[in-house]
Amino acid sequence: MKKIGFLSFGHWTPSPQSQTRTAADALLQSIDLAVAAEELGADGAYFRVHHFARQLGSPFPLLAACGARTKRIEIGTAVIDMRYENPLYMAEDAGAADLIAGGRLQLGISRGSPEQVIDGWRHFGYAPPEGMTDADMARRHTEVFLEVLRGEGFARPNPRPMFSNPPGLLRVEPYSAGLRERIWWGAGSNATAAWAGKLGMNMQSSTLKNDESGRPLHIQQAEQIRTFREAWKEAGHKREPRTSVSRSIFALMNDRDRAYFGSGDDDAEDQIGMLGDNTRAVFGRSYAAEPDVLIEQLKKDEAIAEADTLLLTVPNQLGVDYNAHVIEAILKHVAPGLGWR
Repeated sequence: MKKIGFLSFGHWTPSPQSQTRTAADALLQSIDLAVAAEELGADGAYFRVHHFARQLGSPFPLLAACGARTKRIEIGTAVIDMRYENPLYMAEDAGAADLIAGGRLQLGISRGSPEQVIDGWRHFGYAPPEGMTDADMARRHTEVFLEVLRGEGFARPNPRPMFSNPPGLLRVEPYSAGLRERIWWGAGSNATAAWAGKLGMNMQSSTLKNDESGRPLHIQQAEQIRTFREAWKEAGHKREPRTSVSRSIFALMNDRDRAYFGSGDDDAEDQIGMLGDNTRAVFGRSYAAEPDVLIEQLKKDEAIAEADTLLLTVPNQLGVDYNAHVIEAILKHVAPGLGWR
């Protein structure tokens, strides 16, 4: 395991029990947590994107702000739903945010998961062409996005432009060199993992995936990562790909930790449920224990061993200070026992 970051869903609610009661709270606290995580030595600050929900929804202003406030930490998403995206406009936004961050963006994208509303992407002006599904549309948007990120000109210049143009066909600007190699696909199945490897994207695997064998999540994810790497190798890509998995992990360091997460359920198991109407999915267990116990439990997690990046899901509504404590406890007391640095 080479890198550890956090993953925030950016929930907010007006509940008196929440430390994050408004959209402004969620955004500003996300920036503050990225700064705190960098100071603690974490490798990444990642954010989930959901539309029509009291969660983080428009990633690029947040990513740009995090990039402006930090110096070293990777800043990313896990994931942006490509059913909702205009690939060219997204390339402009991503290029601008990456330049502000000095080339530290790690953009996780995907076909998305079931949303808060029916066919929400239609409200954004997108509909699959005849004979295509919304998943097909997401993959088509992705292919266009990846092509644009190559930085090659494709648009014919106006012969009488308002401003002078460089010679040849034009590309979208601003362009950030290297961003194409920092695009990740959030794969929910072995097939989409192979597709990501073929196209030369890195791969993210969440705390859930399609249940394709009935085996525990960590074993299925390890197989998924190996499938991805085989497809990558067969495609002949030259660079080394990256892979990540997400986990809910809490080190019980004090009474507050035990009150929040110390249920005493040491035999926690994965859960099986339905994703959407007809997809059987396996949902990963949470880990909560004293650091020495966590180390032994996590050493048995085959996907963590197989991936190069671990993303820690954080309870953002408990506030920046507490979430910084959660991250620090893992970095100081658990991660070294797993070979981190």
